[in-house]
Amino acid sequence: MTKDELIASVTKNVKDSNLSKRLAGDVVDATFDVIAKAIKKDKRFAYPGFGTFTVRTRKARKGRNPQTGEEIKIKASKTVGFKPAPNMKNSL
Repeated sequence: MTKDELIASVTKNVKDSNLSKRLAGDVVDATFDVIAKAIKKDKRFAYPGFGTFTVRTRKARKGRNPQTGEEIKIKASKTVGFKPAPNMKNSL
């Protein structure tokens, strides 16, 4: 699903039929901004029935340059992981 498809779906599913796509887009953007800030601040964001986003740390490791085959060092990094809620996972 693309962002445009998400906005169209939100517009369609909201009971207030006067909701414009532009306003729905602003709401979707604001929602994801708030989620991103919560993950940065608290290292975690949970939405019951959907799942939990958490900050995960990747250790430094060795890898290979696919063009040359040369061994390279990959630095440690942080990423965001997602664990689905049991209800969501069972519905898949």
